[in-house]
Amino acid sequence: MIRPLLGRVNFVYHPLYAVMEGWDTGHRFNMSKYHHLFRHLEKTRVFKFAEVQTPVDPGGDKWLHHAHCPKYVASYCDGSLSDPAIRRIGLPWSPAMVKAVRLEVAGTILAARLAVACQGISCNLGGGTHHGHWAHGSGFNPFNDLALAALTLLSEGVVGKVLIVDLDVHQGDGTAAILANKPQVTTFSMHSSLAFPVRKQQSDVDIPLDNNTSDAEYMRLLHHHLPLLLQNGEDSTQPDLVLYDAGVDVHEHDMVHQFCRGGLSLTEEGIRERDEFVLSSCLSLGIPVATVIGGGYSKDPKELTRRHAIHAETAVACQASHLLRST
Repeated sequence: MIRPLLGRVNFVYHPLYAVMEGWDTGHRFNMSKYHHLFRHLEKTRVFKFAEVQTPVDPGGDKWLHHAHCPKYVASYCDGSLSDPAIRRIGLPWSPAMVKAVRLEVAGTILAARLAVACQGISCNLGGGTHHGHWAHGSGFNPFNDLALAALTLLSEGVVGKVLIVDLDVHQGDGTAAILANKPQVTTFSMHSSLAFPVRKQQSDVDIPLDNNTSDAEYMRLLHHHLPLLLQNGEDSTQPDLVLYDAGVDVHEHDMVHQFCRGGLSLTEEGIRERDEFVLSSCLSLGIPVATVIGGGYSKDPKELTRRHAIHAETAVACQASHLLRST
């Protein structure tokens, strides 16, 4: 049973998101970022430890079948997935990794439920695994939490229409593919045209960006497209829920520039402006929004923590401002 904090931002986190034991510290995916982000937000009093909600794995595999092939789910979870398929995912397989990715998905589903319950903002301090496809994983993403959260709440009748706003540097290719024939979900992706994946999928709205696009041009495009999706959509109705991938690999100094052909060049101030616009736009229209942290790559844990913290800090500020305007 969920326990929404009304009038406040609801935070979701599980310490097992981070698989630390035996982790290769040279791996480009910094597993410690979850732990560092949680501790930073607690230390800076963005939230109190006791207020954070902990996701629970529902058990079994049926809940993952909303967005993934049962055979693929079973083979990943029991460790029988082929070596090439594991390499395609890019994360070493272990029982701890299976537990982590399942909890991360459960965390996004919980955040979505909390957002709807409190009619405000909730933040999963993980998630954004948008490269997970129906029958395979990719790009460090075995399962797709955004697709699973949308389809789970739709199947339960909790919501009737969902908008996924994906502002990670990479296209949400898995999300677009899984939800291609789901008219109740609109997928919107603004991403580097040259970054992974090389073979893009078709979102409902794709905005491919030139290499090194900076704050001003990025925000110009976001200001043009997002309000149309929030206020109208194809059937002229607002979404009942927004799932927001607040990836920070759009930063001008993110390591994505080193291992992809292209990246974006937003500053930290630009990322904060981006998050404020998305969150305040949703709140002003009375649309619940659940956030996930998405991608972010740096060898400096403090630097990466500071960037990932922006969306949580902005969420609290936007929620407080919204409450003041409402009273």
